[in-house]
Amino acid sequence: MSHSLHLCIPATPALESFTRKRARRFQTLSSSLQSNLQSGEDEPDNCRGRCEANVILVERYANGSSRRYILDDDSQLKSFLEEHGAKNSRFQESHSLDTKLSWLPYSIKDFVLPVGFPGSVSDDYLQYMLLQFPTNVTGWICHTLVTSSLLKAIGVGSFTGTTAAASAAAIRWVSKDGIGALGRLFVGGRFGNLFDDDPKQWRMYADFIGSAGSIFDLVTQVYPAYFLPLASLGNLAKAVARGLKDPSFRVIQNHFAISGNLGEVAAKEEVWEVGAQLFGLALGILMLDTPGLVKSFPVLASTWMSIRVLHLWLRYLSLSVLQFDTINLKRARSLVKSHVSHSAVLGCADCNREENILSWETFMKPRIIFSAPLEEMVGSERSVAKVKTLLKLYTKEKYLLMVNQQKRDFEVFVSFKVGATSISVLRSVWQTYWLHDNWESSVNVFDQLAQSLREMENRFEDFMQQLDVAGWHTHEINLKVPREICIDELGTI
Repeated sequence: MSHSLHLCIPATPALESFTRKRARRFQTLSSSLQSNLQSGEDEPDNCRGRCEANVILVERYANGSSRRYILDDDSQLKSFLEEHGAKNSRFQESHSLDTKLSWLPYSIKDFVLPVGFPGSVSDDYLQYMLLQFPTNVTGWICHTLVTSSLLKAIGVGSFTGTTAAASAAAIRWVSKDGIGALGRLFVGGRFGNLFDDDPKQWRMYADFIGSAGSIFDLVTQVYPAYFLPLASLGNLAKAVARGLKDPSFRVIQNHFAISGNLGEVAAKEEVWEVGAQLFGLALGILMLDTPGLVKSFPVLASTWMSIRVLHLWLRYLSLSVLQFDTINLKRARSLVKSHVSHSAVLGCADCNREENILSWETFMKPRIIFSAPLEEMVGSERSVAKVKTLLKLYTKEKYLLMVNQQKRDFEVFVSFKVGATSISVLRSVWQTYWLHDNWESSVNVFDQLAQSLREMENRFEDFMQQLDVAGWHTHEINLKVPREICIDELGTI
């Protein structure tokens, strides 16, 4: 039977290092693989010519390298690694960006442009951003020059009679701001694709990081000689927090704007925020006038800590009342768990109330490892029979799923095929939960996989219908197909 898999996956820079480490680990799995790799390095073109007809599977990694799985003349499954820059890299060709930016290195494109550019944004996006960049540069130049005047106005440099001291102070102050701006640059470039999935979580983490940054500002009173490094660290942490807060809150604002009135929602949110700012500043000034508060650092620090803890608790409460009707991975887990166990799904209010804002996907049970390579799925022995059975089982699905039999705790590996969508991810989660609830270690793993697929075939349509009835937005599911590995199955086995 011939299978055609292809999971087209652009990568983030954060994943390139992970992929390189995984690829290096693959090279040491067996001595037979090492000899095959050696021959591939000595005669890559000849090897490709001899083996192309027998290639059954290709794993393409985010850094451009790939691993080919081959059936040799004795029907043994072997593989070899092609390093980054190998010829005929269809993965790279399929992900080439706009030809106008072909001169830019891929790592820079991935850092400054959205995933899927240019197809994921409107046609005027690039032109707007290219004009915005010099606009913002000139604005910050003006900010730097004005800062010098402000510092001179409050007395910096007044005793020397020159502007040299004011200019030096301005340079130090702006340098502090510049170090902080690096935090926003890092967050936007590295983690820009995270905020759509779980804005509540990242908005909460932004407050945690911002609180840590405020601690550096607070202790400058105790260590004034280290003002610049402490203030810079504080600005860096708060800039990272802002880099998490702003995009997360834009997603939340978009959730509020059910009538397409995003601009008005944002404007009214500004009214609420400024009103709270003025009221908070007034209370803060009154507290600073309290005798003994400013003079005693321990009293000031304990007061700040108490109010900050209250602030974090209130932030958590405010995020907890949000009721998203879109399905991200956390909510998908709750919905699937309910349907598998009770043949019913939770409503939007109940599911959002049950959602743990602070939890990480890595620590949730059952554990799902997305974009797992084939060698982890089938084990180091790379059994041809096991590969054939796995591919045959998932002929109708847009993914491959295998239970990790090497661990005592239940864990599954999942990789996706060409055309995989958010529904494909949701189906893999449904199958995972059915297997978790019905798993028997003494029964053949492939028999249980087959049974889980039959159950999903019979029940998944009912699951989707119940989601619609419960008010979930099934046409806008925020379950992104993981983007670490691209898999091609090319041959017939």
